[in-house]
Amino acid sequence: MKIQTYYNHIRFYNPHHFVYYPILTIFLAASIYFAFTTSDTLIWLFISVGFIFLFCLAFMLRQHYALILQNRIVRLELRYRYFTLTGQRFEEFEYKLTDDQLFALRFAPDDELLPLIEDALKNNLTGDAIKKAIVHWRADYNRV
Repeated sequence: MKIQTYYNHIRFYNPHHFVYYPILTIFLAASIYFAFTTSDTLIWLFISVGFIFLFCLAFMLRQHYALILQNRIVRLELRYRYFTLTGQRFEEFEYKLTDDQLFALRFAPDDELLPLIEDALKNNLTGDAIKKAIVHWRADYNRV
């Protein structure tokens, strides 16, 4: 596996992104084509709607449950790391940080975490700005 950085931290799931979606897109395009070129318009429109439904459902469900759980785990990890480093509870001011900021902070190593938290609170840094400010990237190879 490559060393993870800001520039390559986005992941793809090959069977889903490069097999399922392309095949579904081809089937959807074919059903729309047949809906307008055959005499069985109604059945092909119904099939097209079915493919659109499958496309949307797959897209939504693909990450919904995993991301909710993963977001909770990232929060717990940050709370634990903050408590380990400071002996204080992170929850006391965690609400001042957006999800984007919290999820970006997980890439910061322990020696950069506290200054980045202070900077994010003081200057309202975006998640992307936090990621760019990290000097020694702490990889997250298990993010969905």
